[in-house]
Amino acid sequence: MSSVIWTAVSLLLIIEGLGPLLLPKTWKKGLLTLISSPEKLLRRFGGAFVVAGVVIFYMINR
Repeated sequence: MSSVIWTAVSLLLIIEGLGPLLLPKTWKKGLLTLISSPEKLLRRFGGAFVVAGVVIFYMINR
């Protein structure tokens, strides 16, 4: 189980690192847009990501 968690964390870091590595200007513009978004919208997106992650996790470990 521990190796699965570390694999997931490493994949997350790889995917998250691709944006600033390959497209730093676009990534920076995206962050600025995200920062200026209303909190309500950010909460909705965060909630949607959590639900999607739980559903995927459930489907994989069924």
